Amino acid sequence: MSGRADAVLWERVKTRLRTELGEDVFSSWFARVEFEGADGASVNLSVPTRFLKSWIQAHYFDKLLGLWTAEVDSVRRVELVVRGAVRARAPAKVDKPAVASVAANPTPTFIPAASAAPVLMQASPARIEADGAGSPVDPRFTFETFCEGGANRVAYAAARAVAETPAGRPTPYNPLYLHACVGRGKTHLLHAVAQAARRADPNRKVVYLTAEHFMFRFVAALKNQSAIAFKENLRDIDLLLIDDLQFLQGKSVQQEFCHMLNALIDGARQVVVAADRPAAELETLDERVRSRLRGGVAFEIGSPDLDLRRDILKSRYAIAQSQNPGVDVPETVIEYVAQSVVSNGRDLEGALNRLVAQWQFTNQPVTMNSAEITLRDLVGASEPRRVKIEDIQKVVSRHYNVSKADLLSSRRTRTIVRPRQIAMYLSKTLTPRSLPEIGRRFGGRDHTTVLHAVRKVEEMMQGDQHLKEEIELLKRMIDE
Repeated sequence: MSGRADAVLWERVKTRLRTELGEDVFSSWFARVEFEGADGASVNLSVPTRFLKSWIQAHYFDKLLGLWTAEVDSVRRVELVVRGAVRARAPAKVDKPAVASVAANPTPTFIPAASAAPVLMQASPARIEADGAGSPVDPRFTFETFCEGGANRVAYAAARAVAETPAGRPTPYNPLYLHACVGRGKTHLLHAVAQAARRADPNRKVVYLTAEHFMFRFVAALKNQSAIAFKENLRDIDLLLIDDLQFLQGKSVQQEFCHMLNALIDGARQVVVAADRPAAELETLDERVRSRLRGGVAFEIGSPDLDLRRDILKSRYAIAQSQNPGVDVPETVIEYVAQSVVSNGRDLEGALNRLVAQWQFTNQPVTMNSAEITLRDLVGASEPRRVKIEDIQKVVSRHYNVSKADLLSSRRTRTIVRPRQIAMYLSKTLTPRSLPEIGRRFGGRDHTTVLHAVRKVEEMMQGDQHLKEEIELLKRMIDE
């Protein structure tokens, strides 16, 4: 295989991984995997952390090898190593057991600046560790730097109330559950709560954890036979903040999380949780955990309205001006960004970073014309409507004149099998749900059944233009 062909194959493997595992799983575990090379029977991939290496090996290694083998018959082995070890040419160090601090905190999009002048914010600020037990907290993410608006005002007020309530005093927001699509400030609020609570009471034990870090520490404790100490340490927390709960996986991990959640809440300890969707829609999460979360207070952070987008840009532009003397982005361009980039706050920051970088690298004034060219992929981008499997089942049932019960049943007549396979295919392509999740929603079927249905429909569409048009029609009906 040539280097260029290898890269193309890796893109195909990633596409298959995204299709078969779902966008959530792919983004969590494979977005940071890089292709390093191949030598006939062996493929070399790298990851940034040892935890990620261990998790992929334990849960997805067979899948990864199978997809590579399907692309190249000669592949017999996939080597997964930690990126630092690859760069240092010291692969022997990769397999040594280690407990590393893993941070999966989403941060604003930053564009590297020229050495003469930094862009907007430093890409690698000093981070604050949480009592040696949690994930790092970003000092930039405070209540003072959070832009409040109609879309997030209630969540912001609840977060401040939690941070300002003394340890041991119950709040009506326990657990406090915040959910929103990417880039709307969930992580910012959690970091702000952690820092404000520590400032108010330095003796208060505050721990911020990503779901990934919690899983890593729990598995490491089991391996080191220190699980009891791990549990006692976490249950002694005054304020626990858990981020990206949608990535919490594994039966034993979820059981321990549930026990910890119960112990903390029953002991009047505060818990704050953030995820990308309501607790009821986290199908992979243990029902007991979802039930406990629903028993608290949940707030959604909505899409920023025009006033909030203006405030975000004004705040970030002030920072840019302080760090880049002379930078000049006309007010008309700022307004254009506020009017045009409507998806989330992270895209707004990314848009402003691009304009500042454009000014730095070209030494030319930022104009409306140049801004339109620089930001054309962000303009008009909006959050897609969240499609539910129930919506798909309803539309497919109505279109093919079969009942939803038939789709979920074990009946294998042609009039039922084909609509069922199409519904499974649409569930895989229109939702971020994984194959096992989809199987459970279709009468408790195995993930291999769903995979077979997806591939079957893909094959039929290649030779049947009528079916292809029919599925496009179904997509439009579902979207409406």
